[in-house]
Order: sequence, then C-alpha cells, then structure tokens
Amino acid sequence: MIDPIRRYVPILDWGRTYSKRALSNDLIAAVIVTIMLIPQSLAYALLAGLPPEAGIYASIVPIMLYAIFGTSRALAVGPVAVVSLLTATAIGQVAEQGTAGYAVAALTLAFLSGGFLLLMGVLRLGFLANFLSHPVIAGFITASGILIATSQLKHILGISAGGHTLPEMLGSLLEHLPGINWTTVLIGVAATGFLFWTRKHLKPLLKRLGTPALLADVLTKAGPVAAVVATTLAVWGFGLADQGVKVVGTVPQSLPPLTLPGFSPDLLGALLVPAILISIIGFVESVSVAQTLAAKKRQRIDPDQELIGLGAANLGAAFTGGYPVTGGFSRSVVNYDAGAETPAAGAFTALGLAFAAVALTPLVYYLPNATLAATIIVAVLSLVDLSILKKTWGYSRADFIAVAATILLTLGLGVEIGVASGVGISVLLHLYKTSRPHVAEVGLVPGTQHFRNIRRHSVETDPSMVTLRVDESLYFVNARFLEDLVQKRVIDGCAIRNVVLMFSAVNEVDFSALESLEAINHRLKDMGVGLHLSEVKGPVMDRLKRSHFIEDLNGCVFLSQFEAWESLAAAPLPNAAE
Repeated sequence: MIDPIRRYVPILDWGRTYSKRALSNDLIAAVIVTIMLIPQSLAYALLAGLPPEAGIYASIVPIMLYAIFGTSRALAVGPVAVVSLLTATAIGQVAEQGTAGYAVAALTLAFLSGGFLLLMGVLRLGFLANFLSHPVIAGFITASGILIATSQLKHILGISAGGHTLPEMLGSLLEHLPGINWTTVLIGVAATGFLFWTRKHLKPLLKRLGTPALLADVLTKAGPVAAVVATTLAVWGFGLADQGVKVVGTVPQSLPPLTLPGFSPDLLGALLVPAILISIIGFVESVSVAQTLAAKKRQRIDPDQELIGLGAANLGAAFTGGYPVTGGFSRSVVNYDAGAETPAAGAFTALGLAFAAVALTPLVYYLPNATLAATIIVAVLSLVDLSILKKTWGYSRADFIAVAATILLTLGLGVEIGVASGVGISVLLHLYKTSRPHVAEVGLVPGTQHFRNIRRHSVETDPSMVTLRVDESLYFVNARFLEDLVQKRVIDGCAIRNVVLMFSAVNEVDFSALESLEAINHRLKDMGVGLHLSEVKGPVMDRLKRSHFIEDLNGCVFLSQFEAWESLAAAPLPNAAE
C-alpha cells in the first residue's frame, strides 16, 4: 500500500533521505529565487490585470503544494508571463479589470485549470501533451513574447492603451501617444537598459573583479531588486507620483487570504475552454523545463504525476487569492543553478515570499509601474526566438508552415486563437505526416542478407517480385495510402508476380488498416499476383491471427525478408481467382 501512496505523494519518497547538505543547498537556492521572485511576481500580476499582491499570493501556497505532489527536484512553480497574458485575455472577456468580478474570474480560472490538470493526472493522460509539436509551441511562445512586450510599452510611456492583438495594441499606442509622460519614459527606459545590462554583463564584470561565483550569481539575480529599490526611492524622494508617474500604491500587508472561486454556470462555461488551453500550454512548458533540468542530474520526472502536482498548485491558487500558475523557465533555471536539490527549496521560497507579503509590501507603495513593465519586457524578450523560422524552413517546410501560421495567428488574432490554432495545427501536422507513411521499395544488398531502398543503394532486384518496406504503423489515416500505392506499383509493373510487404517497422495494424490489407489481398488475387508478408512482429501477428486475413492470404508469411527472396525469386505465377 505504501508504493501507491509514494507515487502520488512524492515527498514521502525524497523526504526519507533528506540530509543537512540538501537543507543547506535548498536554503541558499530559496534565498536567491525569493530575491528574484518578489519583483517578478508583482510584475506578472500587473500583466494579468490583477492587483500586485495576487502575484505574491500565487507564489506561496501553490509552491508548497507542488513540493508535496510534484516530482521535479528543481521546478519552481508560480505565475509566468505567457499564462499571465492568457489569464488577462480570458477573464477580460467576462469581467472588467479592477472589479471584484475580475478577481473572482481569475480564481475561477485557476480552479478550472487545476481541476482539469488533476483529472488528466488521475486518468494518466500526460501523453496528450505530445500532440503539441515543439515548433508550434516555440512559435506560440515567440508570438506571445512579442505581444507581452508590446502590451507593456504603455507603462513605459505612461499612457493608456489597450488591445489583445498586435495591430490593436500598436494602433492604441499611436492613438494615445500625445499623452506621453516623459518622466515615466525616463524611468522605464533607464530600468529596461539597466536590466538588460545586468543580465548580460554584470556577472562577467563581477567575476573579473574577483567576486566569488555564488555571490556574483546572487548579485546578478538581484538586478531587478536593485532596479526596484532605485526607482522607488527616486519616485518617493522627488515626488514623481505627483508628476503623473503611476505607482503600485497600497499593497495589503498580509498572508494569502482564503478565497472562493465563482461557481455560476455562466462563468464556468465562459472560462472552461480558456482554462483547458491554459492547462495544456502550462503543462507543456512546465514538463519541458522539468525534463531538461532532471536530465542534467540523471533524474526522471513522471509527467502524469506532474499533472497532479500542477493541478494541486492551481487549486491552491484558486483558494488563496491567486490565479493560474505553472512551472516557469527562468525561475526554475535559477533554482537549479543556485543548487536546489529537492522540492523543499520551493517550500523555503514560499516562506520567504510569505515574509515579504507580511513585512515588505509597504515598501513598494512608490514602486513605478514602469519598472515592473521593464522587468516583464526583459524577461519575455528572452523567449522570443525568430530563428525557429529559419531552422524549420531549412529542415521541414511543413514545420515552417506550422510555426509561421501559429505566429501570425497569435499576433493577428490573439493568444486564445493562437493557442487553439497551435493545438489544431499540431494535430493536423501529425495526421498529415502519418497519412503519407514512408514506404520504400527495397532490394538485396549483394553478398549480404540485408535489404535497402533501391533509390539509395546499389541492390539486386527481381522483375517478378516487388518488396515494399512499410516504415510506420498502419491505421485508419494512412491505410488507404498503402492500398493505392500497391495498386499503382502492380499496374506499372506488368511482370510482377509477387508483392511482399516488409513489416519490420510496423508496430500496430488497426481494423481500418486490416480492411485495407484484405482489399489489397483480394485485388492482387484477382490479378494473379501473390501477396506475402515478411518480418511481422509478434504482437502484430497475434492480432492478424484473430481475423481471417492470414487464412485468406494469397501467399505466405516469411520470418525474414531474405527467406522471402530465396523462396519467391523467379517463382511460378500463382493461380488467378476463378
């Protein structure tokens, strides 16, 4: 009974071997990540259109719950840029920003997302994320990064602007440009420039000055904190809030409150599809980061259990004043680089953020929104990777079309349509590729028992026999393709007396494919051509034997392709059907 419990509650597994060394490393990592997350959490709440404290609340209880139920040793869970943008887009359609209904909608979105993730985890449906191709995800994240950065320009310029698509945002910015606040521009540009410089040049500079590596890393990660402190002091000291510089204002000095999401049918119905999309995107991003970091230490994660961990984290956010969360790339990498050894590092980070929520929130009253916008812009521009277009163009035109379409649809029509189109394009791309399986005509390599593609190698062939190597499993999408291919090849080759289907790469034959094989068999029999199979895998043969196909086969099943060659080369013509 203990093993199933440990599977669903991984803390019972790694917690048994928790050591003082792990405690020390986790505490150091927690300090570094906490320093980074304080301004980042405030910024992402701003991006989601929520009060700044929502970002901190969403980074406390969710992290603790993930530490209990998650399997990654380094994944840091909380608000992230893309999910924050998706949240703003989804709840902006059902409630007006700044109202109580907007906050309730955010809680409801987290609740639905958590419930969907938890259900997928219990049903062990983590494999569904594989239907989102990496190029499509890269395209969506790139487009989202551009949208997020553009959406924050209004805070850098000190003007009011809106819109959910790139044309709408740019048009709104141009419309409100006459109202630009130059003091805000000075703060925003200075903060952005400083953060870019810190990210790229501060750590090498500190190392050249002889600063210990750990301290240099901490100071680099504390760059946003330095920007927050400097600009907050400037706004407070020079009274810039009276000159039109917008500031964060009052932030409640408290731990996360107990909250309830909305359960009205209309609200649940309006947010269900956005919640599913957010869950899928968040899960894919989170698992990708977790698997990458786990591989570096030869560890493994369980995608199905990750669904449960992320589901619990989102449910925690729904009942403690937060909004949808997932595993963030930047914070997870920082957590890993800082030496985190177990999920306890996340729990310690949550304690640090809880302390900040209680003791430090009055200090951010004069924090300018432009600084938070600068933090977001610097963070999300690292996600923008337009080189994916060049890479996919050179490697696969189908993948290029998928990436380009995802980027253009996301920028032109909004993130929800971008996500939906990305999912649809991924599935269609998969179906397109598998609907045209690679089937190679093969011949015997001289002096061996190996068979290779006649178009790539110098091989021996027999004009009376054609061997087609099927390089993919057969199912309803591609079965007709094989049927048409065999028909065309036999018609084109009048001397053909035997056709051999080499099944060495076929792992599955569904019922539709079975019917296509039966149709091929009947047609060849009517034409006086024998149909044979070779190198059929055991599970595939077991399934074929459950039907009448093997009994009705107009030929034989050979253990190897070489055996088929020896038996059928220049063989006599089979009897045609009456």
